[in-house]
Amino acid sequence: MGNYSKQREEIINILKESYSHPTAEEVYLLAKEKNPNISRGTVYRNLNLLLEKGEIIKLDMHNGSDRFDYMKYDHSHVICAECGRVIDYHHDFDMDNISKEIKSQSGLEFFSCNIAIKGICDNCKQKNKEE
Repeated sequence: MGNYSKQREEIINILKESYSHPTAEEVYLLAKEKNPNISRGTVYRNLNLLLEKGEIIKLDMHNGSDRFDYMKYDHSHVICAECGRVIDYHHDFDMDNISKEIKSQSGLEFFSCNIAIKGICDNCKQKNKEE
């Protein structure tokens, strides 16, 4: 992880333990519970550093605050475009085969893949019908 930082380790642990895909502000509030002296700027800087290092990913929410995830295992995300709910989607894509196809078509050797599938969840569809 480069230079060790207890605060960075706390942030990683928050993301490892979270299945809610928290926003930066939510990560800050959770970190503040564990370490009341941590600043918002420290959390945001560490999130950006972890993104740059590829240790976490950012889910672009378009109509709301971006969310963060620690990739514990290969998975994709299903995102409701209405309420912003994020659900882990466990796929059985043959990543080795996809990697070979990408390499043969483009020469690119990829090392990560982040798939976000967007739609409208059943709850939001129901709310839209009622309105």
